[in-house]
Amino acid sequence: MLSPVGHSGGDPRALAARTVREREELAYKILASLPRSSLAVLQSRIAPLLKLDIVGLLPTEVALHIFSYLPYQSLLTCALVSRRWRALADDQALWKSLCLERKWEWRAPPDAFQREAGSCPSEHAADHDSDSDDEGMGDEEDDDDVMQVDDAFMDIDDDSGPPQAAASSSAARLSVPTHLLTAAAEPSASSSSSRPMRSPRARHSAPSMLQSTAAAHPHLKPDFKLLHQTHVRLRNRFAAGSYTLSNLQTRGAPNSHSNTIYCLQLYTYPETGTQVLFTGSKDRTIREWDLATGSVIRVLDGVHESSVLSICVYGGLLASASSDRRVVVWDLAKDQPTKIIREHEDSVLCVRFDDKRLVSCSKDRTVRTYLFPDLARQHVLNAHRAAVNAVSISNNHIISVSGDRSLRLWDADTGTLLRTFENHHRRGIASIDYRHPFVLSGSSDKHIRLLDVMTSQGWSTSPSADKQVQVAARAVVCEACGSASSGGEVPQPPPRRRAHEDLVRSVALNSEVVVSGSYDFTVKVWDRQTGALIADLAGGHTGRIFCVGFDCTKIVSCGEDQRICIWDFSHGIETSFIKL
Repeated sequence: MLSPVGHSGGDPRALAARTVREREELAYKILASLPRSSLAVLQSRIAPLLKLDIVGLLPTEVALHIFSYLPYQSLLTCALVSRRWRALADDQALWKSLCLERKWEWRAPPDAFQREAGSCPSEHAADHDSDSDDEGMGDEEDDDDVMQVDDAFMDIDDDSGPPQAAASSSAARLSVPTHLLTAAAEPSASSSSSRPMRSPRARHSAPSMLQSTAAAHPHLKPDFKLLHQTHVRLRNRFAAGSYTLSNLQTRGAPNSHSNTIYCLQLYTYPETGTQVLFTGSKDRTIREWDLATGSVIRVLDGVHESSVLSICVYGGLLASASSDRRVVVWDLAKDQPTKIIREHEDSVLCVRFDDKRLVSCSKDRTVRTYLFPDLARQHVLNAHRAAVNAVSISNNHIISVSGDRSLRLWDADTGTLLRTFENHHRRGIASIDYRHPFVLSGSSDKHIRLLDVMTSQGWSTSPSADKQVQVAARAVVCEACGSASSGGEVPQPPPRRRAHEDLVRSVALNSEVVVSGSYDFTVKVWDRQTGALIADLAGGHTGRIFCVGFDCTKIVSCGEDQRICIWDFSHGIETSFIKL
């Protein structure tokens, strides 16, 4: 019956000479003659021959190009398919590209660090008639004085925020040149206090120092997949509100501030990658803290005659603003102040600067700008009708907010008022942070608001300001396989936002989250995209919070209780290779 086979004599060459169609017919006739049990065996043997890994057979360069279009969750899933796919999905070039998209950088050894520029966090200013003991606040405008002003909109070019700050320091108390003090009276020595403070709740207890980011086990070769997965883990920690709480300073600690702490800024030295903390206080001093040991590295004093209300560290310089109406610029490398500016007519509430200019604002209702290198006066901006509580600068744009409830956008080069947002809050605006095009503001109306100055879209914790837009629910993503707990993004109604119960004194934002600190003794973490409340951090402070700052691993806060609280989200996670 199978004469074709017999006719060929079983010669493989004769079989190969047949057309594909003839061989198909021959194979079918052979299979049709076999029992079912034999067919089952043949099926298990034929199945692997039917599987074809098209991507795996491609040249590596082509396969990697295909994988480069995948999100990181898909790459994690692809790594589970086969050895070949795992090698492709783990390629460092893919993960480096993903990290660069988020501006997540590998911390190189100290000798590889390059000098970079930087921006200062927003930390300041508030307004309430009954809070006059907070020197960093200006008065609010009376309701009767509120003017309705039409928005004056002009073209706004996109620009990035100031780069990360850079400086060098030594563990020393700065000496002050005599010629810089000609306009200053002799400052009094700082007094110390020995009153103990109640310890934070035990369930948030933690060591009083952070693990050194200098790291005992530095990673010499960058592993960008590890870097990305670690950032995902930290982001999940923020989303889950998982942290440990420690105090860098408590009232009466040795060599610490002896009075209210008004301002702070986290800062990383580019030469070593070591991160420190600068703080300014009512005791007229500025202190630099070693976050690894909890000790004070140096003290800047002898210039300000009153409370230090705002600081900004950038490019090897530190600028401080005070209720003595002065702005002092310190050269950290030379260990001395290089410029003292006294042109404001009342307390200077906030100071910011970048490569080109320094900007300050005051209770005298003005914003003043000065140009480097000699800090010659550039503009006096005086459109506000009440104390200007905070400013922020982003290249050629300046944002100012005031007790008159308005937010104003200025052209930094010409001094032109580009746009005015009247009644941006129901009460005076106390604090801002600006990462173009997003402006985050906090107010004595107890609410925060995020605004895109290009589109006028955003969200607020105030129900009356919420546009009730549909948003996508975010899920906690597994850093190992990329799976999400919510099963994907699903349209949701606007999230419920539990606002602060008192004035919002300080705000800060990055690409993922928003952080706010309030007179209600709490720090809150919000989703930057949706405005949903992520974490409510309480129990660290026993007084009003005046300033907050944060990075991808921690939140730092300070206030009138003289505590410096560190809310550490990186506990148990190796982060020495993360560039902060």
